[in-house]
Amino acid sequence: MAKNALQEGDRIPDFSLLNQDAELVAIKDRLGKGPLVIYFYPKDETRICTAEACSFRDSYEEFQDAGADVIGISFDSPEKHKRFAEKYRLPFTLLSDSKKEVLKAFGAPSLFFGFLAGRITYVVDAEGIIRHIYHANRQASQHVDEAINSIRSLQKQEG
Repeated sequence: MAKNALQEGDRIPDFSLLNQDAELVAIKDRLGKGPLVIYFYPKDETRICTAEACSFRDSYEEFQDAGADVIGISFDSPEKHKRFAEKYRLPFTLLSDSKKEVLKAFGAPSLFFGFLAGRITYVVDAEGIIRHIYHANRQASQHVDEAINSIRSLQKQEG
């Protein structure tokens, strides 16, 4: 992890990126509406990344019921994200960090000398504060379960 890596309790940086529909998404417009699950992943259409995205898809209703939104970020283009989202019926936002600026702003890990984003998830409260960081491994479903448990914990704290 980079020495400037964001930690639990830190505020996420303000950023805007293109989504899978080539529309600019400003994170500030997503804050204040509920928690966010922001996950960085290496690449569309790879085995583990596809399993991870499908796990988020399969649990998406649970996130929605908890008032949370899911956002996946990789370096892939909006066009590639669109094909990926359509092929696997992904109901959540995929953002293109092609310039690697958001990954760097988070201080998130990268792979292969910075050519791919690392696999990490941030659970962020409605105010933009990181409440949980999950350093993912090869267990994509465990990654999603961890995020759901964190969202539920936030609900209990707020309720």
